[in-house]
Formats: sequence, structure tokens, C-alpha cells
Amino acid sequence: MTNLPSVAVVILNWNGIAYLKQFLPSVCASTYPNLEIIVGDNASSDDSVDFVRENYPNVKIIINDQNYGFAGGYNKVLSQLNHDYFILLNSDVEVLPNWIEPIIRLMESDSSIAAAQPKILSHSNKSSFEYAGAAGGFIDQFGYPFCRGRVFDTLELDNGQYNESSEVFWASGAAFFIKRANWLEMKGLDEDFFAHMEEIDLCWRLKNEGYKIMYCADSQVYHVGGGTLQAENPFKTYLNFRNNLVLLQKNLPAGRATLIIFIRFWLDFITLIKFLIDGKFKNALAINHAHFYFIKNIFKNIPKARKIKKSRFNAKGLFKGSIVWEYFINKKRYYSSLKKTF
Repeated sequence: MTNLPSVAVVILNWNGIAYLKQFLPSVCASTYPNLEIIVGDNASSDDSVDFVRENYPNVKIIINDQNYGFAGGYNKVLSQLNHDYFILLNSDVEVLPNWIEPIIRLMESDSSIAAAQPKILSHSNKSSFEYAGAAGGFIDQFGYPFCRGRVFDTLELDNGQYNESSEVFWASGAAFFIKRANWLEMKGLDEDFFAHMEEIDLCWRLKNEGYKIMYCADSQVYHVGGGTLQAENPFKTYLNFRNNLVLLQKNLPAGRATLIIFIRFWLDFITLIKFLIDGKFKNALAINHAHFYFIKNIFKNIPKARKIKKSRFNAKGLFKGSIVWEYFINKKRYYSSLKKTF
């Protein structure tokens, strides 16, 4: 018997048998005592489920009746679990045996900590930070997310510069730790996001209620990245631009959201023009489609926008400048070179 909190590692799978074969063994080697490993399957058409059943009988399998995406898939799987902590883990992540203990210890030390992530390094170059999360997520005043260790497409080498655990704005969905009580309080992920930025939305909602999001430097994992949608995929472009606008509408006070979204439409238009110049016509069209979706559904998302109480909002990790300006105009490629206006 153990008094440690119960933890569920949940891997959402969709036709990912290759990743399960490669990375599930490392997850099963985790040393945390009070642990259950679950594969939630989003109606895969490959042999993923049969593979897990035959080779990992101790891994629980929960099968969704269709592909609900990242957000809906996790919501449906986690609704059937009652562990103290949930870990949402991408199927293309390799973990070390003791990757869970430091983060649970950190989160147990402070009741206001709702979510956290480990250090996320690249699986192909383990001395480099990985795009999706790196050493913790931040966001600028115009809604552009970035990380310590990754600003836009510039990745840093891990030289120990982020070896101190600290508070951030958002934790990566690639290896996302959250207390079940906080998951239930927020009603999980927003299923309309389908995929991309849903974890930022969840973290922002938590911060609007005063909770902390943490980066734990004492735990590290290795992420392949782009396992489902590659960076240049037009559908990924569509989801990122669409979801970012919804993110702003939901989580900023109404007046502020109106101003920032107006500015973002023009900034997005500049990106659209750049895609056209580069010959990436499908990506340019994806931005156009994202804007049309947002306008068409603007009233649908109004009920999701909470009344923001400024006295509660935890602004730690909010960059008060423009990361676009700093990166593209001032040529500041690294988090450490930014003015500390957080």
C-alpha cells in the first residue's frame, strides 16, 4: 500500500501503432508506485488496440467510438477515471523511469498549483529543446505562444540554462500533468478546438481563477513531435490560427479581446501574404478559412467567455511586449534575450 496520490498516465492513440511499439515500453518502466497506464483509442483503423492487448495486458484500454480529436478524445477517456492526477502523454514521447515523482512532489507542495510539465527535449537531438513545450510555455499580449528554449522556429540547446523549476503561463499537452479536481472544475478541454492550443486554453482558464502552472526542471522527457500533423500541414495551420482567435475571445475581458482580435486579424493577414509570396497557397487559404470560421462562430463562443475578475488572474508568464516584434524586428531569438517584462 502507498499513501502517494494515484496517477493515471493516459496516452491518446489514433493509428499510432508504430509509436506505441517504440515508446510504450519506456512508459511501462515508470517507477512511480501508485500508477495506472491507460491507452485511450480514438477509433483507430490499424492494429493498435490488438497490439496493446497482446503485449501489455496490464495497460488499460478505453476505446472511443470515433475520432474525437485531442480535446474530445481526452475528455471522453478521462471522464471514466478517478485518479488524483492525470498525465496526458503523447504517444511519441520517451520517458525516463523516474519522470513522474518530481512533478507530483512539486504539485503536492502547493495547493494552488493546478498543472505542470517536465523539461521537453527533442528525441532526435537529445541535447536540444523540443518545439512543443521546451522549458515551459509563455504568451505575449497579442496571444502568440512561445517557450523558454523555443521562440517561433528557433530551438535552443539545453546547457542547463533552465534547470530551475518555475511558474509559467501554459504547460505543454505533450506531457501535461493536472490535478483531477482542477480538470473537473474547468470541465476539461474545449472540444471545439479539436487539436492544437487546447492545453493553452485550459491553462489560461486556470490562471483566470488564480491557479499556478509550473515547469518542473527535475523531470525530462524526449518528444518526437509532429507525429499526427507536420508543421507545414495546411490543416495544422488552420487549427492554429482558428484556435488562437477563439483562445483570445474566451480568456480576455470582452473589451480587451475585441481590440486584440482586431490587431490579430491584420497580423494574420501579413502572414497570409508571406505564405503567398513563398508559394504556400494552401497555408494562405487555411488562414482565410480560419478567419471565416471565427466570424461565423463568434456568437457561439460568447457563452464560453467567463467574466474575468482581474483580482484573480495570475499573470505570471504573460509577456507584456510583442514576441513578433522582438523576434522578427529586434532579432531576439532566445528567451534569455527578451526584456523581462513579465
